[in-house]
Amino acid sequence: MLQIMYISTGACAPEDIAQILTVSRANNRRDSITGLLYADDRRFLQVLEGPEAAVERAFARIGADSRHRAVVVLSRRTIDAREFGDWAMAHRTPGLESDALIALIAQRLETASPNVRATFEGFAKIRRAA
Repeated sequence: MLQIMYISTGACAPEDIAQILTVSRANNRRDSITGLLYADDRRFLQVLEGPEAAVERAFARIGADSRHRAVVVLSRRTIDAREFGDWAMAHRTPGLESDALIALIAQRLETASPNVRATFEGFAKIRRAA
């Protein structure tokens, strides 16, 4: 299985993010891709994992999506077992307290590798401070 973690910049309205979430959930369920997405109005941080060809196709779609700019791969590795049992997405929404968001991310990252966990937790804390 392949796992890719990336970060990108985007200027998305809440309805754009909602659309991304809806389409991604359907595509990932269909393609047996799991992972985690942190999205706010300026940044995306995501891990995709699953069958190599499916992850490559999903990542190519992301790279071609004009809502994502400056896509940077933070990690690309082969994994023996999924680190995310189901497709889970954390999303900062108005009214969601930052501490609650960080707790949600920590819960979803319990089985993730230390590097993936540290990247998401650090990113969420930085975004909270912004």
